Amino acid sequence: MSRTDSDSEQDEYDWVETFCDQRGNEFFCLIDEEYVNSNFNLTGLRQQVRYYKTALKLIRNTNKLDLEKLSEEKVLEIEEDTEYLYGLIHSRYIVTDEGMRRMAKKYRAGIFGKCPNVFCNRQPCLPIGLYDEPKRDTLKIYCPKCRDLYLPKLRYRKIDGAYFGTTFPHLLLNTRKKLRPMKPPQEYKPEIIDPKINKTKMENEIKKEEEEELVNNQKKEENEEELNTEEK
Repeated sequence: MSRTDSDSEQDEYDWVETFCDQRGNEFFCLIDEEYVNSNFNLTGLRQQVRYYKTALKLIRNTNKLDLEKLSEEKVLEIEEDTEYLYGLIHSRYIVTDEGMRRMAKKYRAGIFGKCPNVFCNRQPCLPIGLYDEPKRDTLKIYCPKCRDLYLPKLRYRKIDGAYFGTTFPHLLLNTRKKLRPMKPPQEYKPEIIDPKINKTKMENEIKKEEEEELVNNQKKEENEEELNTEEK
């Protein structure tokens, strides 16, 4: 039996469905039951997760935690490790045929956001990481039309980019050519993304947003002062 994209069939996978349904986790897809139950697919992950066994049992839904017997701190640590492990498994799953099918469905629906470049006419984007190693940088979105990287919406900016990896967008577009955007005669060529260049660009975008917010706040304060002066 495999896990489906609907909410109806797999009640035994409560943790996974709850996690994927949470606001801010829309980029994640449901991982197939057979995939997550295969230890071969999880090779090398045990050493990266502190509470690996407990986290894996929660993902497989073979373990019900008795929260009353655990401290609040311990519960939070286990939950954090479970999300971390799911992210690591997710990065492997989305480059499988079934994983790409599920992510392609989200891509067509525009779940990952639209390109802010006006010349791209709201082209749907794809999630990407600048590194395959976790805890190095956060998630970005890639536009297959202008082939540039952008920041996702605020609620997605804390997601680890490694949960989606550096190769997913290009692999998806290379294996599913119908998903490639219409573009003037130019063959699609996967590009090597320089993390340093793109990181600087992202930092500049964030700085610009902060400066704009500061200017707006200053204008607001000035307007309030003028109103107070007039009242006096």
